[in-house]
Amino acid sequence: MLTQTTHAEVITGDGAGVDAIAARRDEIRAAVRTRGAALLRGFRVGDVDGFNAAVRAVSGDPLTYAEKSSPRTAIKGDIYTSTDYPAQEEIFLHNENSYQQVWPMTLFFYCVTPPSTLGATPLADTRRVLAAVDPAVRAEFEARGWMAVRNFRAEIGLDWTHVFGTTDRAAVDEYCAERGIQTSWQPDGGLRTKAVRTAVHEHPATGERVWFNHATFFHVTTLGDDLREGLLSMMDEADLPTNSYYGDGGRIPDDVLDHLRSCYRGATTRFDYERDDVLVIDNMLAAHGREPFTGPRRVAVAMAEPVTSFR
Repeated sequence: MLTQTTHAEVITGDGAGVDAIAARRDEIRAAVRTRGAALLRGFRVGDVDGFNAAVRAVSGDPLTYAEKSSPRTAIKGDIYTSTDYPAQEEIFLHNENSYQQVWPMTLFFYCVTPPSTLGATPLADTRRVLAAVDPAVRAEFEARGWMAVRNFRAEIGLDWTHVFGTTDRAAVDEYCAERGIQTSWQPDGGLRTKAVRTAVHEHPATGERVWFNHATFFHVTTLGDDLREGLLSMMDEADLPTNSYYGDGGRIPDDVLDHLRSCYRGATTRFDYERDDVLVIDNMLAAHGREPFTGPRRVAVAMAEPVTSFR
């Protein structure tokens, strides 16, 4: 049985095991590449080992989470918790690792324990987001690109040794240089990085143009009011854990960020998790986020199929 929602295509398992996911691999992948996401519901996944098997059946070996931008905990191997943010906070829509030169094409979310209320992984079609962006705004980003600025320190945010998995500064410099990232070591022992990236990409499989970047997600104005005001009371804007600018370093006007957030929200759809759901996302066709929630929500995450940009 196959039904559809307004965005993710729902593929039902009627109690079948993970072997049935492997048998329906082509159907699942076609749905993901067309609709941007597929919700596998009613399959007996069972546990994280079953989820790992489902990931491998659809996309091969899961990837290690590199150049981390959010706190996650490894559950087993390359299966991770979803972002470990407080339950009352929204995680705004974004495309995984779009600030990197290499990102996963396919994402997997597995519902171990559903929340009591809300807690969905909302989705926004990046083709619809791009179509909604004002042409003048889009042209500005296409001409100037966008810049991700990150500060790594142990006290606030993520420490660089955790993000890059080494205590060797030279190794970090080499890694970043190979990926178009400028490094600047700070007097307090922290690290500041800057990377200029492309805002609009062409999907390598479908050829469609998509709005694929972290410019909105990383920008300080996208943070909740309390968190933003708290951070800015403690540090200068240049020292924030993450922020974004135009590619030449120019400030992105607040009204442009308001417009971009409205474009994401206007393209957003949602569903309520059920136990054993597996959500498969084309990371370039669909942005994802997280609603605030109540209850014991536990969702595992995996990433697969690396894509490299040389732009």
